[in-house]
Amino acid sequence: MTVLPDDELSLASEFPDASHSHWQSLVAGVLRKSGKDLTGPEAEQALATALEDGLVVGPLHTAADAAVPAVGYPGFAPYVRGGRPASSGWDVRQRHERAEADRANEAVLADLENGVTSLWLAVGGSGVAVADLARTLDGVYLDLAPVVLDAGPETGAAARELLRIYEARGVAREAARGNLGADPLGLAARTGAPADTAEAVELARLCARDHPGIRALTVDALPYHEAGASAAEELGASLATGVAYLRLLTDAGLSVDAACRQLEFRYAATADQFLTVAKLRAARRLWSRVAEVSGVDVSGAEVRGAEGRGAGSAAAQVQHAVTSPVMMTRRDPYVNMLRTTIACLAAGVGGADAVTVLPFDHDLGQPDAFARRIARNTSTILLEESHLGRVADPAGGSWYVERLTDELAHAAWGFFQALERAGGQEAALRSGLVGDRIAATWAERGRKLARRKEPVTGVSEFPNLAEKPVVREEAVAVGVRPLGRRTEAGEGLPQVRRDEAYEALRARSDAHLAATGTRPRVFLAALGPAAAHTPRATFAANLFQAGGIEPVHDPLSVDAATAAEAFAASGAVVACLCSSDELYAEQAEAVAEALHAAGATRVLLAGRPAEYAHVDAYVFAGCDAPAVLSSALDLIGAPA
Repeated sequence: MTVLPDDELSLASEFPDASHSHWQSLVAGVLRKSGKDLTGPEAEQALATALEDGLVVGPLHTAADAAVPAVGYPGFAPYVRGGRPASSGWDVRQRHERAEADRANEAVLADLENGVTSLWLAVGGSGVAVADLARTLDGVYLDLAPVVLDAGPETGAAARELLRIYEARGVAREAARGNLGADPLGLAARTGAPADTAEAVELARLCARDHPGIRALTVDALPYHEAGASAAEELGASLATGVAYLRLLTDAGLSVDAACRQLEFRYAATADQFLTVAKLRAARRLWSRVAEVSGVDVSGAEVRGAEGRGAGSAAAQVQHAVTSPVMMTRRDPYVNMLRTTIACLAAGVGGADAVTVLPFDHDLGQPDAFARRIARNTSTILLEESHLGRVADPAGGSWYVERLTDELAHAAWGFFQALERAGGQEAALRSGLVGDRIAATWAERGRKLARRKEPVTGVSEFPNLAEKPVVREEAVAVGVRPLGRRTEAGEGLPQVRRDEAYEALRARSDAHLAATGTRPRVFLAALGPAAAHTPRATFAANLFQAGGIEPVHDPLSVDAATAAEAFAASGAVVACLCSSDELYAEQAEAVAEALHAAGATRVLLAGRPAEYAHVDAYVFAGCDAPAVLSSALDLIGAPA
């Protein structure tokens, strides 16, 4: 057998080279079958996807899309490819919110013994008391496990208590690692209270002088993400906050290099993996530019350990990624495991220094031991079995990712400039500019969720009415709201959830079930054979279950003569016709009339709006699902 050398092996040598225009002609042919007569660039544009922030993702990316500024190498400015010259994975950082010190300590030790490498502790109103911090950290090797605090208005007291614990346990000042969590602007965004920056400045000066391994401030973008911000708005707000802190710290006497080294940035990682990868890459590029124009030397490589500190350039942004609370669902919560796995993967690929995977039951109360185990093992699987930590910037070189990173960076810079023109982040928060901009973004996204253009698996798509509810111990929420959970007293930016409109409907269904022993019901009046009615009957059943309404499809098919008896037997007061347009033309009006005569308060039709007598409304792909379902629940008598 003759073996050809590599340079002589051409698998496509017998085929002509394909061109971009040839591909466009093939796309045009496919679109023509769906009734769209487009050619050339118009055909390609028809397949483009619009994202938030005015970004558009094309259906095909080529080398021509690589015309972006040079991204350099990992560990070198502009740090798009990572803040470290070599990949070593990420710090597995888990969050703890328990108020009882003994139980918090038990959970902390279990995490550290099973793969977690640093701790993120809620202290004060939403977590363990400041006085119980030592008990919570009992048995923890503090020179090995970095501690990150989240203490809200009690940050000063919690920070000094942590530093006292280090001293009492003989941890050398240069060996202590972590973050004191001061974030006065983030706290102002969450609570609406004025930002008190004096404590944060004093902590930064203390760390810069005496604790070289501890950062004092966190630039937390989660308040903006949780309020519904787009990726660019999240980045822009973080830049404006970071710049505000640089001004405060340099005014207090720190050099700009020392000020940069006091900051760690926190971002949300979502199940939109490519957008998350691009967001983290763009964040490093943007902060590198801020640091450069502020006077930081960006010519050297950043050499850091797992704790994110080092002697290289201070311009390399240190990132902590947290799986998004906004994407978590309360119904079918086990699906959250899949969402957080994708988000964790995206955070790792995007180059985050630390990653927190929220337990799948995080939004239901205190996570149980199983949920915490799955959360920490998510990182372990990706690091140890999928080997994501072995390659620096694995998404680098993808024309799609490079283009998305570049466009997102420009959009974020535009929002950052708007905040700076408004007087900076604090002034923009006070004036309502930040809140109004984010509210408009979420309103638009809410319309997509309502029309199921952005599906939520297990909630707006493929809901399971028979699922048993997952019940957890209630989380403590005093003074400072726990991460990702709404409290009644919050006057700052709101907290939103993708599932909120549907969750309200499902709650009404639960109340009806508790009061009557049955779910609200809708009768599916299917016309003709299964081949004719199955597509729309399946669509309607899925839609109504998203609102907690049980579809009754029995018998398989009805007509004007049998519809009344079948409807009466269903126990429903609302009916929905399901079939093809051809059979609607023949039977819809007669069957709808029969259903009304049998007592139906409303007769719907699954299909585009038309003019059928006795049909009251229409349900179709792209309709406002919560509005349709809420109206149906009103007619059924489900408690509001």
